[in-house]
Amino acid sequence: MTDIFSAPGTFWRGNLHTHSTLSDGVLAPEEVCRRYKAEGYDFLALTDHFIGLFNYPIADTLPFRDDSFTTILGAEIHSGAMQNGELWHILAVGLPADFAPSTSPDFAAHPDQETGPELAARARAAGAFVAVAHPQWSGMTLDDARSIEAAHAVEIYNHGCAMGCDRPDGFHTADLLLSEGRKLTLVATDDAHFSEPDHFGGWVMVKAERNDPEALLQALKEGMFYSSQGPELRGITIADGKVIVTSSAVSAVIVQGHGSAATARHGQSMTVTEVPLSRFANSPWIRITVMDKSGKRAWSNPVWL
Repeated sequence: MTDIFSAPGTFWRGNLHTHSTLSDGVLAPEEVCRRYKAEGYDFLALTDHFIGLFNYPIADTLPFRDDSFTTILGAEIHSGAMQNGELWHILAVGLPADFAPSTSPDFAAHPDQETGPELAARARAAGAFVAVAHPQWSGMTLDDARSIEAAHAVEIYNHGCAMGCDRPDGFHTADLLLSEGRKLTLVATDDAHFSEPDHFGGWVMVKAERNDPEALLQALKEGMFYSSQGPELRGITIADGKVIVTSSAVSAVIVQGHGSAATARHGQSMTVTEVPLSRFANSPWIRITVMDKSGKRAWSNPVWL
């Protein structure tokens, strides 16, 4: 694993999942971008629903870029049925503006549509960073998640799903795929529609040398990021049978791995925390969660041992 904390560059804060009036959001694209910039974000992917009902939009956010704020083109793409019969939702960040639509007229699955895995593979081939969107909200099975072989990542926290239905989680799906050897990363997003308090609640911190779409997209694909609701991760080092986590002041550091393997350290204003890896002898991977005193979390990408 590349050490993102010692790699050259700067951490840029961004949201990868957002909607506007081009689909089912309530704010115009310009206002969505203005608000994210005003809240201190460095970049945004406006990912409206790529279906015929909304004329297959890929939002043109180029006019809203400036020296301190940029955007990555993308969409939430849909086609085919999951095992529960519902339409696939797949996050695709970095799509070309002329990405060809599937035959997806509305939010229902239809016979003879391109499948979700086929659509995801086509998006990745077109240059996109592809993530399995909100597994818990979707009622996604493990077989469903396995089938998206083109995915770079799993959405492990979705703030809109937290606020709208208390189904924000993707960790169960992600952990099972990791234990099958899938080299996936983990993203937190808003899925903001601005119709409820579904915004500014989960983001990625991407390490790149420039805050421009190409550099950010490449860093995402390489796993050069962590996810957060507020706390900062500043270093992860493995040595002498332990992991050393450097962070902003937190009250808990938890290391998770295969199966039930997990070890936690609790305290006050912890900034350098050592956690033994004795429980992880049979785990090919670990990931780290830190939690501050208000319950806000940050999450590392998996570290392969």
